[in-house]
Amino acid sequence: MKKLFVHSFKTALGTVRTAATEKGLALIVLPSEPRGRFEKRIQKMFPGYEIAAGGPINKKAEKQLTAYLRGRQKKFTLKLDLHMAPFHRRVLAQVARIPYGKTMTYGAVASAIGNPRASRAVGNANARNDLPLVIPCHRVVASTGLGGYGGGLGLKKKLLRLEGAL
Repeated sequence: MKKLFVHSFKTALGTVRTAATEKGLALIVLPSEPRGRFEKRIQKMFPGYEIAAGGPINKKAEKQLTAYLRGRQKKFTLKLDLHMAPFHRRVLAQVARIPYGKTMTYGAVASAIGNPRASRAVGNANARNDLPLVIPCHRVVASTGLGGYGGGLGLKKKLLRLEGAL
């Protein structure tokens, strides 16, 4: 039976929850989401998996995410196990290339993946990002301002300030 390792840890932002398969980190839930939502997402994404606490990938993720939130980590070196549609995978692969401290508009991301009219679809893909912070969707902004963020606009501002992009 496949295993899913779950973990939670405290940060300056609140409790972060992670889930990893044996292949890699698969889910990060920010403090703004209640614990019940984390459990529902796990059930939906990983039916039939045996759930266990801890796991080496989650421990490594905790170390890197904590360092990032303290301004000490600019890149993540985590194995990822992505569970998404091909279009979302292309969008988030482009988002993952946005350097620390920089931003890119939804339209620029759409153009970079060869679909310049898909800025709204880029926003939808970002909203479904299961690995926020590691895949830095907070670095994607609207052409007229910050745009939205699943963790809340206040958190997006904090993260962009942390990186010196705001």
